[in-house]
Amino acid sequence: MQNKNAEMARAIAEQVDRHGGRTFYVGGMVRDRLLGRENKDIDIEVHGIPADELGRILSELGEVTAMGASFGIFGLKHYDVDIAMPRKENATGRGHKDFEVFTDPFLGPEKAATRRDFTMNALMEDVLTGEVLDFFGGQDDMRRGIIRHVNDRTFAEDPLRVLRAAQFAARFGFRVADETVALSSRMDLSALSSERIVGEMDKAMLKAAKPSIFFSEMRAMDQLDVWFPELKALIGVEQEPTFHPEGDVWNHTMQVVDLAAGLRGQASNPRYFMYASLVHDLGKIVATQMIDGRIRAFGHEYAGVPIAKEFLGRLTNESGLIRYATNMMTLHMRPNMLAAQHAGRKPYMKLFDESVSPEDLLLLSEADFCGRDVDSSTYTYGAILQENLAFYRDAMAKPFVQGRDLIDAGFEPGPDFSEALELGHKLRISLVSKEHALPQVLAFLRRSRGIRNN
Repeated sequence: MQNKNAEMARAIAEQVDRHGGRTFYVGGMVRDRLLGRENKDIDIEVHGIPADELGRILSELGEVTAMGASFGIFGLKHYDVDIAMPRKENATGRGHKDFEVFTDPFLGPEKAATRRDFTMNALMEDVLTGEVLDFFGGQDDMRRGIIRHVNDRTFAEDPLRVLRAAQFAARFGFRVADETVALSSRMDLSALSSERIVGEMDKAMLKAAKPSIFFSEMRAMDQLDVWFPELKALIGVEQEPTFHPEGDVWNHTMQVVDLAAGLRGQASNPRYFMYASLVHDLGKIVATQMIDGRIRAFGHEYAGVPIAKEFLGRLTNESGLIRYATNMMTLHMRPNMLAAQHAGRKPYMKLFDESVSPEDLLLLSEADFCGRDVDSSTYTYGAILQENLAFYRDAMAKPFVQGRDLIDAGFEPGPDFSEALELGHKLRISLVSKEHALPQVLAFLRRSRGIRNN
């Protein structure tokens, strides 16, 4: 498929060249190729050809789809190639989409590249010759691991670029240039939509080896207040040094997020898992206190639920994500505690039954334990936790009391069925077999309905 699209890009470039124009690969495709990274997106920009003429050229090669004709963006049916004309933009408001766009086929490569956000994204590569045009030192910035904006005026017109700087830094392990940090710190993010904020966060959380860089760069740019005030509140919240030599809750959270990134591939829902790792200790904001000369945060796993709901609710209306994250928050300490206490089977059964994802809960517990400046090889609870999880899965696979069992015993469905089945479930996770649980459930129904035993 990639060859098919690349062949089409070259075919377009050859036709454009015959008509006196020039075609460039642009944006992330050039950047990632030079960095040795995979990028399946093919974006080309056609210079020197008016829109109507470009339309005719494309129609000779395939069925043209106007992906954004008013913005000078075209496509070809059955091909994943974005075809754009050079354009310039004028901001008309404070939001990410508040722009007036003008296409200009004769704008010239350098002026066209000026509208790009960062020097590494302003690179252009001639499709036919392979010549790379680098007007702003993008290749040198990449070699030095720097995210640097192209132009003060155009960069400041789009506040989303603040988050893009942070997520690129996280994904590539780069740092944001000092002048870009300074400019970003003066930009207002309040008009951005939550969808755009989460879109950039997701890229950092799911693509970066160290998502913490996203948040540390946002902190350096003094841009935590509008969208991440709860995370900012973690800064300076002290922890007992004996258990947390890494420092305050901010440091701990950032370490846990990075460790979670190394485990997310094993999670049932990597995205939900990463957000759970981010919010897991928000309760320490309100629960931390000094008791008998030691720093304690008793009950923080429950105190954090309303804080997490407010934080996540600002970002998304995904009830599944919020339910998952708050469930993981309330339970994240218990696996390691049970393992340390050499607990029996029943507490594990109860714990795993309460969890939206027991497998993911164990991953979070591992990240939480190791996010304390400790060597991950010192985490010794993994084997016993996995053994108890396997026991739980095996136990839950065995026969259990269901509604049809009650009907087969001669009971008509009624309001007390749910209570009866809840009793059956409690017996199930208490490791009572169906053979012994069913008589107890039936006895409950008889009492509930005033039926005397014969």
